[in-house]
Amino acid sequence: MNDAQSLLDSLIERGRDQAIGRRGFIKLGGMASGTLALGFSLNTRAASADGALGTVNAYVMIKPDNTVVIAAKNPEAGQGVKTSLPMIVAEELDADWSTVDVVQSDIDAKRYGPQFAGGSLSIPMNWDPLRQAGAAARAMLVAAAASQWQVPAESCQTRDSKVFHPASNRSATYGELAEAASQQAVPEPDTLTLKSPDQYRLLGRRISGVDNPAIVTGKPLFGIDQQVPNMHYAVYVKCPARGGSVKSANLDAVKALPGVSDAFILAGNGEVTELLPGVAIIANSTWAAFSARKTLQVEWDESSAAKDDWQAKVKEARNLRDKKGQAELDNAGDVDAALASAHRSVEAFYTYPFVPHAPLEPQNCTAHVTDGRCELWAPTQMPQRAVTAVAGLLELPESAVTLNQTRIGGGFGRRLMNDYCCEAAAIAKRAGVPVKLQWTREDDMAFDFYRVGGFHALRGALNDKGELQAWHNHFISFTDDGEKPARGGNLSSNEFPAPLIPNARLERSLMDSGIPSGWWRAPGSNGIAFAVQGFLHELSVAAERDHLEFLLEILGRTARPASEGAGRELDNARAAGVLKLVAEKAGWGKTAKGRGQGLAFHFSHGGYFANVAEVSVDTDRKVTLHRVTVVGDVGPIVNLSGAENQVQGSVIDGYSTMAGLALDIEKGRVRQSNFHDYPLLRVNRAPQIDVHFLQSANSPTGTGEPALPPLAPAVTNALFAATGERVRELPLSRSGFSV
Repeated sequence: MNDAQSLLDSLIERGRDQAIGRRGFIKLGGMASGTLALGFSLNTRAASADGALGTVNAYVMIKPDNTVVIAAKNPEAGQGVKTSLPMIVAEELDADWSTVDVVQSDIDAKRYGPQFAGGSLSIPMNWDPLRQAGAAARAMLVAAAASQWQVPAESCQTRDSKVFHPASNRSATYGELAEAASQQAVPEPDTLTLKSPDQYRLLGRRISGVDNPAIVTGKPLFGIDQQVPNMHYAVYVKCPARGGSVKSANLDAVKALPGVSDAFILAGNGEVTELLPGVAIIANSTWAAFSARKTLQVEWDESSAAKDDWQAKVKEARNLRDKKGQAELDNAGDVDAALASAHRSVEAFYTYPFVPHAPLEPQNCTAHVTDGRCELWAPTQMPQRAVTAVAGLLELPESAVTLNQTRIGGGFGRRLMNDYCCEAAAIAKRAGVPVKLQWTREDDMAFDFYRVGGFHALRGALNDKGELQAWHNHFISFTDDGEKPARGGNLSSNEFPAPLIPNARLERSLMDSGIPSGWWRAPGSNGIAFAVQGFLHELSVAAERDHLEFLLEILGRTARPASEGAGRELDNARAAGVLKLVAEKAGWGKTAKGRGQGLAFHFSHGGYFANVAEVSVDTDRKVTLHRVTVVGDVGPIVNLSGAENQVQGSVIDGYSTMAGLALDIEKGRVRQSNFHDYPLLRVNRAPQIDVHFLQSANSPTGTGEPALPPLAPAVTNALFAATGERVRELPLSRSGFSV
């Protein structure tokens, strides 16, 4: 099985280059009398689940009663795509949103191409194709009406799921035209006229999530809610030190307990992202399975298990800080000479820890393996990868594995891995009955794929005008295979501000780790922004310059050409735009007495975000974050409500994490186990959050990830303004602050 990193990288690089080909649309007539079912194939250069170039398919159905059914293809993890993606189709279709019925699509790589939730890519990958899809369906309906009325199609108009002919005062609903529309020729993509932003009636508005009524009334939308006939319940116990295996277990004693139907050892398949060794317990209820687990006694073989110790890694990183990096990512000018001749130079060492994803819904999956087939009910961000992994594990063709896509109770990157799906499938195969595997909160903390910790040894040189002339970032991170950076633990060769500095060097060193890492909200950027934007503030302070002015001066320079494979390049004007507007909206430089303001911005996942944080600190070093002002530029906003919620969630998530969250790793084990020793931010400590968007004409990008990275440096820069004390290690609790 290929590493999911390669798939995400290819999607990030190529996912936005989509268009409908000449034979892209396929009509699907005859599904029901009087129904227009339009299947439109959306050709894309994005990689499919098996790494090959794929196609994305989506479907619109218009029923005789004028209901418009739109399929949402991607997993819904709280980011709002089950609402926003159909909104794109409905806008170009000129559909009446009150009559739109959104359904979750099947998981089918051949028909739908990539279906996943990650990288803030759902909107950018599907923007143009879905607009074209809606416009094509609309054109066919107009053609049907024009044919019936014997008028030119150009003389007809559409609105609210109706076609109008103003000159003759005639109109017809889409439902009335559906059957005739199904007989029309599918328009060529280059003949379609797409709306301009000033013509939008739906996009940009605040639209309630399509699942909201079901959520607040407790409907079974999530994986943890699933029930199927004759279902049993399972837990799976693994070695607390990652990579350990089972020597022996008291299986007979466990099987004799009330409600337990079986207990057995699984050897695993050697893939940490699929099936680790462990002991499965199957019972007639979740309670019986959890209770039996307390009796289970396992002798573990830890000879090949992780031995990691965080404090030892901190010491190792500090020993590496002044040494030459193992890899040189970028080198321009003469950094050492510029530092030696600088009017003023600054050095700093920044640190951030491993953290878990901690979604509200712990991992779970229901599986039924019978007659050479496997059916799954799973809350996964990568459903197609789950099908591939389970098929390989069970030695079945992928066509024999069906995955039912459920709503996800929080992902943040954790559910890009499908280990819990593989565990459920392996247990269900042995059980011979449907099995729901349920992890505990403690399982979720102990067996996550964590946000990797990192270290930045930074040096900068200023000339006598206070301008940044040299930049050196020695990035120290981890590897779990001895070669490439751990997931989320890399630094781009064009990481800001290096391409804008005449003398710049970016280096990387990697330390071995046996602790599996994964993509945590805004992978890489979530830690890099803290270090880079914090150190830039150190430099502006040393230069005795206003920080906004300092950043804008850097952004006014011309960047050196990016190296091959560097990824998305910063648009200086867009970055400057969010900085200027956030300063205006926050009243930059007009802080109330006793408070400090901090400014930071970051570009990641195609999004430009700037934050201004306002803090105060009492005599007991307790921090109060009063207000966070956020400005984002992600192109046109699809659903204003969803976009605002994503930014607000990013601020809360970012602040909660930076305030007091960290993992203590000893002897290959994570010491934190639940929210009592991994304390999330309480609601009474949440700040006022003011969100603004620069609605540029650029193609839209996502909001789920890029709004988070600037929060931490904005707060730590504000703390410096309030106290004169520089925070270079997260969380704040490790610098003696409380929240």
